[in-house]
Amino acid sequence: MADLPTVWIADDDRAIRFVLGEALRDGGFTVRAFEQADALLAALEEGVPLVVFTDVRMPGLSGLKLLERLHTDHAELPVIVMSAYTDVASTAAAYRLGAFDYLPKPFDLDQAVEAARRALAQAAPKAPAPPPPAHDVDLIGRSAAMREVFRAIGRVAATQLNVLITGETGTGKELVARALHRHSLRANGPFIALNTAAIPSELLESELFGHEAGAFTGANRRHAGRFEQADGGTLFLDEIGDMPPLLQTRFLRVLAEGEFYRVGGRELMRADVRIVAATHQDLEAKLQRGEFRADLLHRLDVVRIHLPSLRERREDAPLLAEHFLQRAAHEMKLEPKRFSPAALGALRDATWPGNVRQLENLCRRLAVMAPGREIVVSDLPSAAAPTRSSEAAWTDALREWAERELADGREALYARAEKDLERVLFGVALAHHAGHRQHAASTLGLGRNTLTRKLGSSRKRQTKKPKA
Repeated sequence: MADLPTVWIADDDRAIRFVLGEALRDGGFTVRAFEQADALLAALEEGVPLVVFTDVRMPGLSGLKLLERLHTDHAELPVIVMSAYTDVASTAAAYRLGAFDYLPKPFDLDQAVEAARRALAQAAPKAPAPPPPAHDVDLIGRSAAMREVFRAIGRVAATQLNVLITGETGTGKELVARALHRHSLRANGPFIALNTAAIPSELLESELFGHEAGAFTGANRRHAGRFEQADGGTLFLDEIGDMPPLLQTRFLRVLAEGEFYRVGGRELMRADVRIVAATHQDLEAKLQRGEFRADLLHRLDVVRIHLPSLRERREDAPLLAEHFLQRAAHEMKLEPKRFSPAALGALRDATWPGNVRQLENLCRRLAVMAPGREIVVSDLPSAAAPTRSSEAAWTDALREWAERELADGREALYARAEKDLERVLFGVALAHHAGHRQHAASTLGLGRNTLTRKLGSSRKRQTKKPKA
């Protein structure tokens, strides 16, 4: 049998050292325990363990000071901090000093063993992380739907045609607009964006066309509107479906003639502007309800590019997630992390109601909050839980666990997996039926006597520990 991985424990509580040590030994680790942090530091001259558990408050050197020393001298050594004094300040301090995980006492022994296994798996040397992609690499995708978007951008970018981009909120419509501008003959001109839904209707006309000093209360000086600012370039109007009906009439006239007046002005203004508009709404339905002008829609919808939702291009989710994670680490100057294969599978199978924007925000949060260098399924929030195929996600997680155990030289995988499987299934079934064993057994497809016997065996395994 391969040498068992070594875990060291520093805690002045003898009971904690014993119970945690026994749980880790049962979990396949070699354990060495220390009453004080100074003794652990002295033992490093003999060799370095693969994982360290440390209490926060101990006589002599504190656990946080030990963590700081270990992080300085052995940066790759994962340290799991334990404390009965759980507060925001100590938790934040532990993570700031490089803790792999933080366990508030009392903690579940299975949770502690699993934390050690994760720390062990992620302490293994990894290939250097790829350099972060260039910041202007915005549109990413290999799916057929995105390849069609890329083709449409390529075909229409160099023309002067107005473009209407449709798609759900968060799909990246502004990125398409910027790509159209960047690859157009107007690339050296300005790109000006305005979200029409974010501006109060009474101020939207001024934002678009500008105003003269004194045109209305608070207009203390002349203001150049977005049309003037975009002269020679591209004007991107997001959420065009929210433009008020009265303003739609004036906007249509500007599109037709290329001329306009500032609010309160008498000087006729001209601007050479290409319009790219976007909406998540059904403009044809708004047209039928009389909420959007047909002639304005025809002016805007010369070329339409539809941006698919993330659930319509699931195969792009892992690619996007890795891109966002690396970019977040680069922007925030954090140590790069990576997703496990099972985590990428879960991201692929999630529904993503907030689309690419939701995935990007999740990756930024994981870049900061995930405890290890490798992000696994348990690090993902419920919003990223796979709903298309929970069975596939469960088997992916099981496969990830088995591969990790075998890579670490572990044996008796089936017995350990069977024990955990029964514990989870029995617990869920009994809770669902309020402890009624006959009903729980029926749900599980077992006989009542079989369930009772297995529960008895499970309890014997849990209580089979030597006395302190």
